[in-house]
Amino acid sequence: MTPPGLGDNRDKPAYRASGRGENRDKPAYRASGEGPDDRAVCVIGLGLIGGSLLRAAVRAGRTAWGSAASAADAEAASAEGFDVTTTVDDALTRAAEADALVVLAVPLPAADGVLRRVRRHAPTCRLTDVVSVKAPMAEVVARLAPQARYVGGHPMAGASRSGWAAGRADLFEGAAWVVAADEGLDLEVWADVAALALATGAAVVPAAIDEHDAAVARISHLPHVMAAVLAAVGSAGGPLALSLAAGSFRDGTRVAGSSAELVTAMCEGNRGALLGAVDDALGRLGAARGSLASTGGLAATIGAGHQARLTLDEYTPPQAIADLTVPDPLAKLRELGRAGGRVVGLQTAHDGLRPS
Repeated sequence: MTPPGLGDNRDKPAYRASGRGENRDKPAYRASGEGPDDRAVCVIGLGLIGGSLLRAAVRAGRTAWGSAASAADAEAASAEGFDVTTTVDDALTRAAEADALVVLAVPLPAADGVLRRVRRHAPTCRLTDVVSVKAPMAEVVARLAPQARYVGGHPMAGASRSGWAAGRADLFEGAAWVVAADEGLDLEVWADVAALALATGAAVVPAAIDEHDAAVARISHLPHVMAAVLAAVGSAGGPLALSLAAGSFRDGTRVAGSSAELVTAMCEGNRGALLGAVDDALGRLGAARGSLASTGGLAATIGAGHQARLTLDEYTPPQAIADLTVPDPLAKLRELGRAGGRVVGLQTAHDGLRPS
C-alpha cells in the first residue's frame, strides 16, 4: 500500500503497509510491553455489544469488569464467572482508582444519566463508547463530563438479538472498529481504545466523527430504515404474500427484526446525515419509478446496484501499522480512514511491535 497524503513526512508516515494474505481480516501485530494493551477495562452496559466486549476483553487477558442495568443480566454474567455489578457508581469508582478505560455501552438516550455518574465518580477517566453516532455523543460528553479523556468508538458488529445472552467473545473478530481521530484528541487514550479494539480481533478504522456519521448513515442506518419499509410493504400484501416470502425478502428485512427501540434511537440520533442518505435513496427510487412507468425499463437501476454489490464483494481494505510517534499522527490516520484503510497494529513511544 502506498499511504496517501504523507505531506512533508514522507520519510516517516503515521502508518505503514501491513501484509495481507489469508488472515487479512485478523490483526497482524499488536502493541507489546507495558501500555495500552494491558489497561484494565470497565464496561457500562452489558447488552449485545457491551456483553460481547466484556467477554472479549477477559479472553484477551485484560482485567475487566462491568455493570448491567438488568439484575437478570448481572446474575447471568456473574454465573458465567464475570465480574459484574448492577451498581454503576461502584464500577466507575473502581475504574477511577485503577485508571481503567471506561466503555459506555448504552444507547444514546441513556448516555446522559450515565455521564452524570461519570462526572461524579470518575470525572477525569479514560472514556470511550460504542454508540453508533459519534457527533451527538461527543456533544453530550463535552456537556456532561467535560474533564473526561474521551475518544469515541464504534464497532461495526452486531446481531438481530440483544441482551447479555446474545453476546459472544468472538463478535468483533474481523470487524471494523471506528476510533475517532479528530484534531485535539488525547493520543494516549486513542492508543488505549485502538489497542482494546485490536485485542478483540477487530481492525481499527480512524475517522473524523462527522465523516463517520455520514458513512454509517448510508451503510448502517439507511439499511435499517429500508428494511423496515420493505417489511411493512411485504406484510401489507396479506397472507398470500407472506406465505411466499423467501430468501430475498428475508435477507432484505433481517435487521427489521432488531429491537425497535434501539434502532429508533440509533437512526434518530443521526438525523442530519440520515436525511441526506434517505434523499439519495428516494431520488434513485423516483428515477426507477419514472423509468418503469414510461418505458417499463429497470436496467439502469438494477445494473447500478449489481455493480455496487460486486465492488463491495471484491473490496479488500488496505491494512497498516499506525505509528503514533510521528508529528501530527491523527491527521495522517484520518487520511488512512478516508482511503478505506484499517489499522492492524500500533507503534507508540514506549511500545514495540511483535507478531500476535
